[in-house]
Amino acid sequence: MAEFRMPSLGADMEAGTLVEWLVKPGDHVKRGDIVAVVETQKGAIEIETFETGRIEKFLVDLNSKVPVGTPLAEIWAEGEAEPVVAAAAPPVTPAARPLAAPAPLITPSPPVVPSAVGMRASPAARRLAKERHIDLSTVTGSGPAGAIIYADVERLGAAGAAPERKRAPGLDLNAMRVAIAAAMARSKREIPHYYLEHQVDVTACEQWLTAHNTTLPPDNRLLFGALTIKAVALATRRFPAFNGFYRDNKFEPAQAVHIGVAISIRGGGLAAPALHDADRISLDELMASMRDLVQRTRAGRIRGSEMSDPTITVSSLGERGVEALYGVIYPPQVAIVGFGKVVERPWVIDGAIGPRSVVTMTLAADHRVSDGHAGALFLAEIGKLLQEPDKL
Repeated sequence: MAEFRMPSLGADMEAGTLVEWLVKPGDHVKRGDIVAVVETQKGAIEIETFETGRIEKFLVDLNSKVPVGTPLAEIWAEGEAEPVVAAAAPPVTPAARPLAAPAPLITPSPPVVPSAVGMRASPAARRLAKERHIDLSTVTGSGPAGAIIYADVERLGAAGAAPERKRAPGLDLNAMRVAIAAAMARSKREIPHYYLEHQVDVTACEQWLTAHNTTLPPDNRLLFGALTIKAVALATRRFPAFNGFYRDNKFEPAQAVHIGVAISIRGGGLAAPALHDADRISLDELMASMRDLVQRTRAGRIRGSEMSDPTITVSSLGERGVEALYGVIYPPQVAIVGFGKVVERPWVIDGAIGPRSVVTMTLAADHRVSDGHAGALFLAEIGKLLQEPDKL
């Protein structure tokens, strides 16, 4: 029997609060399915399972705060022998099962109104809708297969709520700021940072981008940020010392390139979930994934795997007018690349001075893993890739 445990969703996470189950005992799940919502200091995060099988029973009540690694549920894994029950044993009533969650948290509540009959909605969403007298037929589901989840009902209620209503779960910005501060303090205390800066002529990149977007509708157009992320992802394949984790006094190179994208959250706060396999997908696919990731992050619907496995982070403040930024490494990662605003500068080309579009790139890296020589080559490779956008 496999156990579904409270995952670690970042170096600064010690515990999480289980706020919602999106499955119930008896449901079949497969690897990658979203099965629960956990609230941390950085927000409400959708958690996937890494097992394929059947949910046997819940081990933790909703709204319980438990340490990382605590078993939350038991899963009968595919391929295991079915659990054996002695024939002579008396039947066990639900009330006699000590570890099962209370019945109201497992079985769906009665429909709020007749129009809600047959709708796919999580138990927590139904309960909240009933408490707030919300008709589920007016709620758009964002869960698996369009199911209505707790956050959907909460958002609808918040839209027409009085100003004093509490924020939706996962948007406690004060707690988020505390978590960010703790992680950054640990980073500066434990990681010997070194910093490099490099300026790149991206005139050809901008011209290519304009030509590429000419025939595309606005929703499908590429942004300069997509090119920077792809360039960093490709460069890390050549320089793996900047892609991985420093744990237990040693460097662990990552086998894949999962770029952590620094995303500002409206009202304050920051998260850096991962764009998975950014080096292997096309620019158009990467742009679509970026839009989806930004939208879900700001809506409080980040997935657990996106928070737990970024292998290097990219941050940009160019849209805020900043020409250069110097990042702080998020442990246990070993590098962060920053991009500033593209500005027009005088530039020498073939012995003549002319106006060119220039961007300033920075690198903050872990001196336990790499040095300035390797970092300079890494930044130069990113710059070279940006000057050849047709090869990205």
